[in-house]
Amino acid sequence: EKKIILLVVTIAAFFIVGALRFNQADSLKNLPEQLIGQEVVLTGYIDSEPEIDGTFQRFIFRVNGERILVTTNAYPKYKFSDFVEAKGELELPHPVRGKTSSLTASADAPEAHRTSNGIDYTTYLKKGGINTILFFPEVSKYPHNLDLGFWEGLRSSVYKNIFSVKEKFQTAVNLSIPEPNAAFINGILLGSRQNIPDDLKEAFNKTGATHVLAISGYNIMIISWAVLAGLIWFFKRRVAFWISVVVIILFVILTGASASVVRAAVMGLLLSFANGYGRLYDQKNSIILAGAAMVWINPFVLVFDIGFQLSFAAVLGLIYLYPFIDSKLYKVPKLGGLKELTFMTLSAQIAVAPLLIYYFGNFSIISLPTNIFILPFIPAAMLTGFLAGLAG
Repeated sequence: EKKIILLVVTIAAFFIVGALRFNQADSLKNLPEQLIGQEVVLTGYIDSEPEIDGTFQRFIFRVNGERILVTTNAYPKYKFSDFVEAKGELELPHPVRGKTSSLTASADAPEAHRTSNGIDYTTYLKKGGINTILFFPEVSKYPHNLDLGFWEGLRSSVYKNIFSVKEKFQTAVNLSIPEPNAAFINGILLGSRQNIPDDLKEAFNKTGATHVLAISGYNIMIISWAVLAGLIWFFKRRVAFWISVVVIILFVILTGASASVVRAAVMGLLLSFANGYGRLYDQKNSIILAGAAMVWINPFVLVFDIGFQLSFAAVLGLIYLYPFIDSKLYKVPKLGGLKELTFMTLSAQIAVAPLLIYYFGNFSIISLPTNIFILPFIPAAMLTGFLAGLAG
């Protein structure tokens, strides 16, 4: 009885603290509400990689801590950390809009938060900390440097260099590999989806393999294993661990730090830490820690980020459903690693199916065999794509 009371009190306490944290984050707005609907002239810097979509260009514009989504002409093309001045009418996002930007999309989830009426654009942007938009303002380079402060300036400088390396690597891949293969390689290595043809996206969507086109937990697992395995040849295990921590953090930044990538990185680093320091690793504790940290930093991901929900549901399926299925079907022959791969894929598919049906109204019945055929080849595709880009 005491344990039940303690459990109820603990759940109530977490619920209250969570509600307070959510309301606090929801109230953080640095631009006066009186500016909405008014023509404004704002000076700030570009806080994302600009995304080219045909004749349009989208980027996140940071002004006094406020993140504003700007849609403007494709040219001149801007870069991350450029100081710019924008003149236009400041708007609130419309509840439903035809197409969203992948700037705030999750890597292994469909690109929009859809409702029965279309796209819930307001909540879609809210999870990225975006409350306002500027639609085709007059944008020009700001001729002077802005004082960003030490930490914000350091962050901007680090991100700028990381994205510069990313752009060079993408260019090398594009020169080395024909399309649409180059777009596919950039997707699975760097999380870049904007150049992937619509027909290829649709093909992956119909077969329930959309997560393959972008960075997901599976990709992070491959990369963290490869980095640590390579470093152990040259360094002691603990030194190799700390170097791999830096590499994975830089990689998370490079790919856009989507919910699935951050979750996989946290769990991967905890596993590496356990191996490096001789500690026991518990998947359940690991996923709880990763989820709690992410929700505390950004409470909106729990409610508004479909990628967050799908990613954690898939991992929970692996943790709880896989052992159950494996124990019930223990007589099935292993057939190499085919049995394990099939049961793990089935567990993840069962766990995410309710969310997919709820949000998108469909579930691909051929997703299980498709993923079983595809997943074993992803490490080879990533390795050969990386080598091609490096050689290029």
